[in-house]
Amino acid sequence: MQQRCASLLAGKRTAYTRIGTLIVILLICGLPSLAMAQDAATPDSGNTAWMLTSTALVLFMTIPGLALFYGGLVRVQNVLSVLMQCFALTGLMTILWIICGYSLAFNTAGMEAGKITLGSFVGGLGTMFLRGVTVDSLSGDIPETVFITFQMTFAIITPALIAGAFAERMKFSAMLIFSILWSIVVYAPLCHMAWAGDGSLFGDIIGALDFAGGNVVHINAGIAALIAAILVGKRIGYGTSAMPPHSLTLTVVGASMLWVGWFGFNAGSAVAADGIAGMAMLVTQISTATAAITWMFVEWAVHRKPSALGIVTGAVAGLVAITPASGFVGPMGALVIGAVSGVVCYWGATSLKSKLGYDDSLDAFGVHGIGGIVGALLTGVFVAEGLGGSGLAEGMTIGRQLWAQFLSIVITLIWSGVLSFIILKIVDATVGLRVEEDEERMGLDLSQHNERGYNLS
Repeated sequence: MQQRCASLLAGKRTAYTRIGTLIVILLICGLPSLAMAQDAATPDSGNTAWMLTSTALVLFMTIPGLALFYGGLVRVQNVLSVLMQCFALTGLMTILWIICGYSLAFNTAGMEAGKITLGSFVGGLGTMFLRGVTVDSLSGDIPETVFITFQMTFAIITPALIAGAFAERMKFSAMLIFSILWSIVVYAPLCHMAWAGDGSLFGDIIGALDFAGGNVVHINAGIAALIAAILVGKRIGYGTSAMPPHSLTLTVVGASMLWVGWFGFNAGSAVAADGIAGMAMLVTQISTATAAITWMFVEWAVHRKPSALGIVTGAVAGLVAITPASGFVGPMGALVIGAVSGVVCYWGATSLKSKLGYDDSLDAFGVHGIGGIVGALLTGVFVAEGLGGSGLAEGMTIGRQLWAQFLSIVITLIWSGVLSFIILKIVDATVGLRVEEDEERMGLDLSQHNERGYNLS
């Protein structure tokens, strides 16, 4: 009996030993998985900190940067109207982005990798009013709330850029209605086409590159600005009387703010504090500086004197042109992009506008539209590893990449141009686009807001 009991006890000890060993093995094997699960559910603090900073920088570009840049370029009786437009759009686009903009831009319902579906063109409505977004929601390894706010700042500045084309003559009410419809119908779907991921028209289907908004922001806003300038018509006295900027000091200050804020725009689009963000920051600085100096020397050669307005406009042209390329090209590519944009945007804002006769008040198309096209095309060249870029995707050559870039530009021009025309016609038929002649002569500060930006007494 004792021997039998001893045998049973020995068997139990062996069984317990085996079970204990198995538990230890399972725990050891499971710890990495548990650690990975914990890491996956925890935001990266460094990336999050950088994205919080970038978000603030991009908002800084609209208010006060763009507001002061545009505000200094108009005549004294219209300065407050431009500041009001930028400020009002900041509030209005924030609300609209939360209601449906973010969902239309980034909801991936209906998308299939490599296939053209409805989801390739516009997002679903599953995240309207930010449904399902909580404090714990992640976008990659940063809080989704931070990503939403970062992208919101892009949605804010894009319609504000268009306002430069119809400055000094468009009704404030018409501007608001146009901006609401345009952001829903034009901006959000185009943002989805470029940045929504697998199944997106530009990135996955066509293979076009747009790191920070060459198509989405600048070409999109630029062509809409051109259509608006033509449909609203020329300012009273345009071409027959001088319309000098009332304060180039404000314009230079605003341009300086845009330059600084643009680091958040481009380097922030890496959505990480890494080497890509660092290179994006470097090439942004190089392109901007090169375009500013190029424009200055071109103007110096043509008009015998360099101007402050010329050098800051050149800087903005360089910022615009490097935007689609910033995460893909190297320093020498940025140098060429800056030089080319300085020359071509100078031509667009002077010779082209003069020959075609449209009144693009603050050169929204000449700088943003043309600069965006230049940058998008040259991205296809300087992305090549042999030219200092990050390297072409598998199966792509420079020729194929250029074709993809060209195709994305054409789609953007048609999409934004046609839909902007339709929206403007609808607004004109309902509330009218333009202020009355006596209101325009009085100035929009008084006629639209019953205030003066400056004391003229």
